Amino acid sequence: MNTKIFIGIAGGTASGKSAIAKHLVSHFKDNLCATIKVDSYYHDLKHLSMQEREKTNFDSPESIDFNLLLDHITKLRNNNPIKVPVYDYKTHTRSSDYSEVYSQKIIIIEGLYALYNDLVKDIFNIKVFVDTDESIRLERRIKRDIKKRQRTYESVLKQFNSMVTPMHNQYVEPTKSHADMIIKRGVKNTVAINELISKITHMQNNSNKI
Repeated sequence: MNTKIFIGIAGGTASGKSAIAKHLVSHFKDNLCATIKVDSYYHDLKHLSMQEREKTNFDSPESIDFNLLLDHITKLRNNNPIKVPVYDYKTHTRSSDYSEVYSQKIIIIEGLYALYNDLVKDIFNIKVFVDTDESIRLERRIKRDIKKRQRTYESVLKQFNSMVTPMHNQYVEPTKSHADMIIKRGVKNTVAINELISKITHMQNNSNKI
């Protein structure tokens, strides 16, 4: 009996969570991975005016639809495909598009609040927290949001200082205590990445013997 391995990767904004997830997918070529971004599960704010949407704190855990995320993780665990929402950051709503994800042997869930919700984090076989200096995260966030989310430098900086940092200190940083592994400097920390790969490989080998 081959059991699935669920990996939760949390950490501050732009800490390198996605880079680690991509590295794992690249490494386990023969054992396909499915990856889910918690960012895809922002609540749909269609019912609010644009002015109200823009006041929403998207760095708060309350912005995440954990019920839908949990439902999707459960479906993957039961070998069912899921339709992951595609979030439109310009309108702050879910678009009509979706990304279909099929269940695989290794399932990675990555995002700010991957280790925040008890029902979600208790499913993970391995819990990872990516610990990167704030100055590096700010620089990456500015570059990312300007390029991918059509934001201005001023708006990103204002949001980082007024919302991102307070939410990180209050909600994200405490989830580090739930982690089995804390990886500093993200994917550049080859020693920690190799250790993580070894853990996953060991679990795979054990599950294949069951």
